[in-house]
Amino acid sequence: MARDSEATRARILDAAEAEFAAYGIAGSRVDRIADAALANKALIYKYFGTKDELFDAVFAHRVLAFVDEVEFDATDLPGYAGRSFDLYERFPTTLRLTTWYQLERPDGKLPAIVASNDAKLAKIEEAQRAGKLTTAYSPLELLTEVRALAMSWHLHTPELALVRRPSRARCREVVVESVRRLVEHD
Repeated sequence: MARDSEATRARILDAAEAEFAAYGIAGSRVDRIADAALANKALIYKYFGTKDELFDAVFAHRVLAFVDEVEFDATDLPGYAGRSFDLYERFPTTLRLTTWYQLERPDGKLPAIVASNDAKLAKIEEAQRAGKLTTAYSPLELLTEVRALAMSWHLHTPELALVRRPSRARCREVVVESVRRLVEHD
């Protein structure tokens, strides 16, 4: 029977995403990834290189999926925040991978992420120059705040999670309204 290398790669990426989301880079084990993917370790190393390179591939894959699914419109940052909130709800591993990335790769410079951020910042700057977006904050400040607000309901402490959370719809509404107020014209 012929091997389907694309299907094997996809199984490895899926298994690695679950492993890295649960344990981070340092705590993840290639043996567990291989077992979950029904692949051998040698094949993982052949396809992806080191464990760190596998994490980078998983993270870049997840970020590119996010970028493809969540339309970015600098003139509608509240809508972008709401769509981001929706994706974090549907794919909680996105936030877990992001958190591990920030903790274990504080100086990370993955080309896909750099390109995505650069494009967003340029669009925000363009919208500001056109008078369609507040200039009270720099593009970096705006993007940082919008991202933080979109993630906010998913990143609180376990103790805060014990407090009765508002409905999903209300949480989304708070995110969108907060960003709307943030970006109001001067």
